[in-house]
Amino acid sequence: MSGFKLNRRKFLGASAAAGSGLILSGCDQFDFLGQRDNQVRAVLEQANVLTYQVQRRLIGAQTLAREYSPSEIRQGQRPNGSTNPSTAEYSALRAADFANYKLTIKGMVEQEVSFSLAELRNMPARSQITRHDCVEGWSCIAKWTGTRLGAVLDMARVKPEARFCVYHCYDNIQTSLAGDILYYESSDLIDAYHPQTILAYGLNDQTLPVANGAPIRVRIERALGYKQPKYVHTIELVDDLSPFGQGKGGYWPDNGYDWYGGI
Repeated sequence: MSGFKLNRRKFLGASAAAGSGLILSGCDQFDFLGQRDNQVRAVLEQANVLTYQVQRRLIGAQTLAREYSPSEIRQGQRPNGSTNPSTAEYSALRAADFANYKLTIKGMVEQEVSFSLAELRNMPARSQITRHDCVEGWSCIAKWTGTRLGAVLDMARVKPEARFCVYHCYDNIQTSLAGDILYYESSDLIDAYHPQTILAYGLNDQTLPVANGAPIRVRIERALGYKQPKYVHTIELVDDLSPFGQGKGGYWPDNGYDWYGGI
């Protein structure tokens, strides 16, 4: 007799499927997910907010994700999502081995700053062996090396009113009639300043491959994989997420996934 199995992807992705494919296929019972002023949708969104608040209180701001030993790395880090952005700007950077790459910190900061890949690599580094948990239901242990994001943000002097980091990427995850839709994500400043949150440029003691997000991938180790944006070029400090995308704080949250994505 077949059993019922609910994995992370089925659970977290249910609203995304309902909000896109089911609505387009004419399933009237899910029409409320496409209506931003619908009361049922508002209740579901408030549940996400409550989950975030409860997890913050239970876990604590500085609690570390588990770290593993080198012997527990048994395979290469599995690429997922986009693995080779095709925008002209990214293609040019890749052709030059990212020699002209710049990471920019802007928005609610006292001083906008930019750093080359070489400058980021010359800053104090942190390496950590952690487990990547994908919303699709698989996990992978790998070693990540990079610069602590909090230290880089401090160089820009974040303003007190800033609440979130918005991560802008070269990743053209989708193409519409209006052109490329570029991936973006966001986090609160607690996750941005967490000691394990790094701007990763190394993977398993090698240069970060393009398929895994080169030249820079943000690692937020207490969150699911879609919260680990790849191909990041700009980090914008803001007090409100509504001006970006569809206002939910990230490409996948805009499509129905939980914004916090904590584990």
